[in-house]
Amino acid sequence: MPVIRARGSLLALCLGVLCSGAVAAAPVVVGSKRFTESYILGEIVRETLQAQGIAAEHRQGLGNTGILEQALASGAVDVYPEYTGTIVRELLKRQGNPSLAELNEWLAPRGLKAAVPLGFNDTYALAMTEARASALGITRISDLLGPKAQGLRLGLSHEFLERGDGWPALKAAYKLPQTPGNGLDHGLAYDAIRQGTVDVIDIYSTDAKVGRYALRVLQDDLGFFPKYDAVLLMRSAVDVRPLARLAGRIDAATMIAMNAQVELDGQSFAAVAKQFVEGGAAVKGRAPQSLVQRLFAPDFARLAGQHLLLVFGSLAIAIAVGVPLGVAAWRWRRSAGWVLGVVAVLQTVPSLALLAFLIALLGSIGLVPALIALFLYALLPIVRNTHAGLQGVPPGLAQAALSLGLTRAQSLREVQLPLALPTLMAGVKTAAVINVGTATMAAFIGAGGFGERIVAGLAVNDTGAMLAGALPAAVLALLVQGAFDLVERRLVRGAGG
Repeated sequence: MPVIRARGSLLALCLGVLCSGAVAAAPVVVGSKRFTESYILGEIVRETLQAQGIAAEHRQGLGNTGILEQALASGAVDVYPEYTGTIVRELLKRQGNPSLAELNEWLAPRGLKAAVPLGFNDTYALAMTEARASALGITRISDLLGPKAQGLRLGLSHEFLERGDGWPALKAAYKLPQTPGNGLDHGLAYDAIRQGTVDVIDIYSTDAKVGRYALRVLQDDLGFFPKYDAVLLMRSAVDVRPLARLAGRIDAATMIAMNAQVELDGQSFAAVAKQFVEGGAAVKGRAPQSLVQRLFAPDFARLAGQHLLLVFGSLAIAIAVGVPLGVAAWRWRRSAGWVLGVVAVLQTVPSLALLAFLIALLGSIGLVPALIALFLYALLPIVRNTHAGLQGVPPGLAQAALSLGLTRAQSLREVQLPLALPTLMAGVKTAAVINVGTATMAAFIGAGGFGERIVAGLAVNDTGAMLAGALPAAVLALLVQGAFDLVERRLVRGAGG
């Protein structure tokens, strides 16, 4: 018995070591939003962990605050760079500038904590070109109330237009009369103000282009904007100690310089982060790359594989579900209106809203919610064309099949579906081509694909990077359409024969 107990204890010890090793081996998932600074800070967190032998991966450009909040709550992301003002007003729906200890008291019921103050305050602000502001005599946000400011065109970012600490509250606090136009991507807004398309934009105080574009930052004379001290927002279970070395290491000047290295000097997020973590000399701007070099960069095969998986994985699921739904709508005519109506409504749901809902529902980001979203978008053409194809089969053929002794199921399988197949395949082709384009949105929740390049390009307003993602997606759509056209022609010839 003692020997058996000893062996049992040894086995239990070994299993415990193996289990703890398996847990330790799980990578820390770092998230970031889709603007330059967040990309860089996310890479710095990843590099810092990996430098200490801790497995870590970076899910880049995960949309807005709401998506990352859901990702943290579900455990799909462990940590991401955030700002105290955003946490207070946007996540907690509170006011004021609490201390870190008080902030963590408010976060604790959510299973979250804020830690590692990085050392800089990146507040929101409004800005105009120096020339335009001087001509109108505008130096403060309150000056936007003056008669000369009434015709100013506002180009505000999508998130700023919706945030609790954004435009609606700012407008109310200052009693501003202006009405903003459509939302602009943060990176594109700088080009818009430089070209004179808009007059006022929202900025982050550490943006690299403020000085380069000669912008005047309007004084927040009512003190509306809270402090936006950069911190790391994480799940309560995350060990802070490996990241503590980042505390206080990044002042505003350092952050502006790193943003400039990416946006103005053309460096990659990873290169700038690695240089900072290793403490080496500033990286030099890389030599300009041709569009061909960018198209076939080392990440091309990985992104192509992810994009194909998203498109054809979701398409396979849509065929497996959509064809039976189309058959049901045809077989039971009273259900046709409901079935076609529901799948039509699904396609009208905005893609980012659907992705955010699926993240909350499934408790994960990445491939699974992206596949489900694309599957839902692919249903309508498949269901509709299956239904239409079967309706186009002459009823006499089905009756002839039944008179020959075939059952209704056999008639459907052997006669009606083969005759409806060209129309059905046209729906599959439409779904596939639509999904090639829609799959680029999956990059907003870390599912990869060519959309990853587009999102990163938008973050730094890099047309070359956006084209390097958009062109392969467009070519893939043409190839998919061509392949299905060949299949359709063969099916039509087969049906004719």
